Amino acid sequence: MAIELAPIALPATASDTDFDPQFGREVKGVNPGELTPEQFKEVEIALYTHGILLFRDVTLTPEQQYALTKAFDPESESYGHGNNKTQSTKKSILHPDLKTIPRVPQVQLIGNGMVYNHEGLESAALKHPSHTTFHKTRVSAENEALGITRFYRWHIDAALYDYNPPRATTLYGITVPGGDRQTVRYSDDDDPSGETLSVPLGTTAFVSGKKMFQILPPELKSLAVRTSVRYAPHPYVWMAPSRAKSDGLGIVNEGLELPLNELPEWEESKIKTLPILWKNPVTSELHFQVHPCGAQELIVKPLPLGASREGALYPDGEHIKDLGKVRELLHLMQRPGIAPGLVYPHDWKERDLVLFHNRGLLHTVVGAFKPDQVRAFHQCNLAASDVPTGPTEQDIIAWA
Repeated sequence: MAIELAPIALPATASDTDFDPQFGREVKGVNPGELTPEQFKEVEIALYTHGILLFRDVTLTPEQQYALTKAFDPESESYGHGNNKTQSTKKSILHPDLKTIPRVPQVQLIGNGMVYNHEGLESAALKHPSHTTFHKTRVSAENEALGITRFYRWHIDAALYDYNPPRATTLYGITVPGGDRQTVRYSDDDDPSGETLSVPLGTTAFVSGKKMFQILPPELKSLAVRTSVRYAPHPYVWMAPSRAKSDGLGIVNEGLELPLNELPEWEESKIKTLPILWKNPVTSELHFQVHPCGAQELIVKPLPLGASREGALYPDGEHIKDLGKVRELLHLMQRPGIAPGLVYPHDWKERDLVLFHNRGLLHTVVGAFKPDQVRAFHQCNLAASDVPTGPTEQDIIAWA
């Protein structure tokens, strides 16, 4: 039985002209926990083609979720950050957000409020990540009471040290509290010109890395196709003392990062240097895939022989180690891709299962819950058995 794909319901805020018509599909007529090999192959191709797949009204055990996630990369084994690693690294900014399912350590329990007798966990105190603990500035209490909120942290699910970025992430909504919609403000409260976006309570927001690259002007396309990012060792520990921008897209450059000699023990060979653009294994399109908060250096290749130097940035190549410049360039390239008309804020319903192409999208937690609003999700992604494929020489010639 072939799978049935239907366009995903887009918000009214999605741009009629700029939002990718290929983005997102709802899968109907199959049980994602019991796919035949032929059905899974269709799902796999659909995921890489459309970026996000939604299954409604699903019953899924942690074992089934792990098996489904692993099917995208059969040689993968451990959770994307290492089994049980996020909770043992107390200084990591990820430490409070994840609880491991004991019998399936590749699946994490995330959410908000107190959860009891859950899949082998007697109790778990969950806390929805909030911009109030990570951004340099915060929404005022008065505005928060009016439903104003922010994107928390735009990111890729990836350790960015030692482990390779997962191919796919699965998110399963078990308990989803209702509540009023909120309004994301992209800038500080005192900036009345800032953009806003209406979102459901507790949404997960997604943007297309493909679109993020496609909308760049030629000189930034040239820079992106020639550049790799060197991430900091133990980036989530390194960035923990620093504070994020108001749009959740990168760090304010204040020199607050943990000094390298104060990080947990690290090895040069485990540091990740990855291309800015990752090649889609099905469509061959290029996706702008950078976790800006963890980026430490940029390595730019020179223009290929015969390429026009007019207007080109760093035509002779450059190793950019100035952290302020690294952050400035990444924000310049990534910020257009999170414009309100390009964001898909998923409106969660209980028993929704969302699969997303972790090497093709960026996403973020959004909004704020009250302590008594209980939310429980299962998340699974697996450190990949391979490194993302970057642009080919033909891609560099085409876009540089």
